[in-house]
Amino acid sequence: GEARGSDSARGVRWREIRVHWSEISAYVSALLRTTGLGDVEASELAILPGMEELSAMMYVNVYRRDRSYDVIVLDCAPTTLEWYMKHIFPFQRTVLKAVRPVANRVAPFELPPDRYFDNVQQLFAKLEGIDPLIGDPKITSVRLVTNPEKMVVRETQRAFTYFSVHGLVVDQVIVNRVLPPEVRDSYFADWRRSQERALEEIEKYFAPVAVRRVPLFRDEVLGKKRLQVLASALYARDEDPSEVTELERPFVFVKKDGKREVRLRLPFAEKSEIGLFKKGDELVVQVGAIRRHVGLPTSMASLVPARARLEDGNLVVEMKEAAS
Repeated sequence: GEARGSDSARGVRWREIRVHWSEISAYVSALLRTTGLGDVEASELAILPGMEELSAMMYVNVYRRDRSYDVIVLDCAPTTLEWYMKHIFPFQRTVLKAVRPVANRVAPFELPPDRYFDNVQQLFAKLEGIDPLIGDPKITSVRLVTNPEKMVVRETQRAFTYFSVHGLVVDQVIVNRVLPPEVRDSYFADWRRSQERALEEIEKYFAPVAVRRVPLFRDEVLGKKRLQVLASALYARDEDPSEVTELERPFVFVKKDGKREVRLRLPFAEKSEIGLFKKGDELVVQVGAIRRHVGLPTSMASLVPARARLEDGNLVVEMKEAAS
């Protein structure tokens, strides 16, 4: 989209962020040197994990506040958002309310100066409001890119489950490097069969989320012309690629009255046609001839379905410990 924010204002903000990072890193570095590390090693180790992820989220937040762009695309590995949701959301909520701790008389090192805690608070203040922004399906969508290969599909399934647990909505799954039908060489026969099995699993697992396919091109997708070819393979000419197509998660995990439940959207299902069974760490729901695979989070992976009920267009499956 067209940039509308003030470049000078953004420059000031990023200088502020760098100052906060340098203050925090300087303290961590000084602390590490007390353990006997040299200056270089301490400085390297003082680079806090997740800095790049955090910086990306800060950029998104600044651009959102300035209304700088119509659309922002954050191209990153699923682990980037996973890291942010796991480490930053809970920490941010805590640190903004925190006060400087009281020094312990037997502490092996000195607590940092007050400005350290001021910098931490100011740094995370830059992120305030980003979590509801990312969690709003009308504003933010997640699109997973995978390859039709068994191990890659498994990683994508885990990411899909993780996002569902944390309330993010995946509205598209894009399968890259699919062998085009014109490739008939016997050399690729086994590869084609393997891809067909993976594609079938992808379609079943992620339903009703839309699955789009990108063929394996003859050469690398580099430059505007090649990107236009890629775009035409993904979207129709009159289609808006930024349009969010899913506003509800296909399933959610809840804990209610001490019981763990999986809730799936099945608006037209009849109870008589629903079947349930467990397969590895997946809950498999069969409705007629259609199967839905639900990857279970770690907290539910060992549980089995106990009973199910239909409630306002949702199938609610109560999970219990497996009988020994």
